[in-house]
Amino acid sequence: MSVDSFLDTNVLIYAVSSDPAEAPKKEKTLELIENTDFGLSAQVLQEFYITVTKKIALPLPPYDAVALLEQFRNLPVVWTDYPLIVAGIETALRFEISYWDGAIIAAAERLGAATLYTEDLNHGQRYGSVEAINPFLPGDADSVHEEPEPPYGR
Repeated sequence: MSVDSFLDTNVLIYAVSSDPAEAPKKEKTLELIENTDFGLSAQVLQEFYITVTKKIALPLPPYDAVALLEQFRNLPVVWTDYPLIVAGIETALRFEISYWDGAIIAAAERLGAATLYTEDLNHGQRYGSVEAINPFLPGDADSVHEEPEPPYGR
């Protein structure tokens, strides 16, 4: 099982946001969901459920959140097991980040994802084989920008 990218919880929750200020992030997230080959982890699914039923401005009823989780179950999902926990710890120690971020990176690596869409990590930084991309930055956040050519005659 292999995917191109992995969605962190902090990106996925925008898909259900009803906050007008978050409309551009919701639109971008829905675009990622529709057009990206991505996977998730059990951790993301758990965090998603708690966040959308308890922590957003207009929480979803639990059964609505479960219905969304049912849709996500058809995606590649990394389940939490002992090797993933150890990989998450090792990643967290190596990059001096939280265990939870380390576990997300470890799950993305397990799925073979080259890109992790997240707001929590440094945009453009590589964490092992995974590059963190903040999809909400102005411009085309996940494209490589080349330096302009110097003017002729200098």
